[in-house]
Amino acid sequence: MTKDLTVGVVGLGAMGLGMAASAVRAGFRTLGFDLSPERAELAREAGVEPVAMLDEAFSADRIVFSLPTAQDVAAVVERMAGLLQGRHRIVIIDTSTSEPQVTRRLAQRLAQMGHGFLDAPVSGGPAGAAKGALTMMIGGAAQDLADAQPVIDALSAKALHVGESGAGNVAKLINNLLCAAHMVTTAEGLRLAEAAGISAQSALDVLNAASGRSMMSEVHFPTWVMNEGFDSGFTMALMQKDVRLARKLAEETGADMPLTEKAAQLWAESPYAPTDDFTRMGDFRKEG
Repeated sequence: MTKDLTVGVVGLGAMGLGMAASAVRAGFRTLGFDLSPERAELAREAGVEPVAMLDEAFSADRIVFSLPTAQDVAAVVERMAGLLQGRHRIVIIDTSTSEPQVTRRLAQRLAQMGHGFLDAPVSGGPAGAAKGALTMMIGGAAQDLADAQPVIDALSAKALHVGESGAGNVAKLINNLLCAAHMVTTAEGLRLAEAAGISAQSALDVLNAASGRSMMSEVHFPTWVMNEGFDSGFTMALMQKDVRLARKLAEETGADMPLTEKAAQLWAESPYAPTDDFTRMGDFRKEG
């Protein structure tokens, strides 16, 4: 019965296209909307039905958002608000890294119209999206989650219901803040190793066999930093945005975080271009 659901994916970037393809593989009829004709054509090649108009994507039963910012998410919901009035129930699964307060407002508004809204930011990158192997951290009502579960299962290897609306966003911002900090501290550790006469690779091998390891040292450094590839698919601008939002959340809640505040400052002052890959911040070969 679940395969009778139609899934709409709004945003066919590196993450959205992979999720749309995963939905197709799971047997869902999948509609895809993106402003770029090139992305729409890639979606077609993956078995997705590209649609030219946003309201066509909103004809689906479950809708996945993969958009750059909370403002983009809010703008799409606002644009579709009239269409959503009085139509059959949908559930929006927002995989964007968004802002908790924006998510809560949107979830409340959609609930008043009889629809569901989950904040479900993801971890796992484009490769995880393409394989249907993402980790999702989900905020929202239990009924909305139950209604969206078949689609979530198609997109993720692990889905954690963190709490009420906005909780998924909070968890993702914390996760990315720590990723940003671990990228910087791991780079500094490898720089220290080389300054002290130990090769960076040898030091990294030790870290990954001991308690100093992290996802950054275990995956990102071996895959994208040590070989100077710097092509993980996640840009400086996106990580800087997430760190900025985490910093804002800390200010709003009054949380005292002196070490992560320093990491956030380093990311804000990064010499790299917004379009550069975020793994460039792990380049231990460069000072500063």
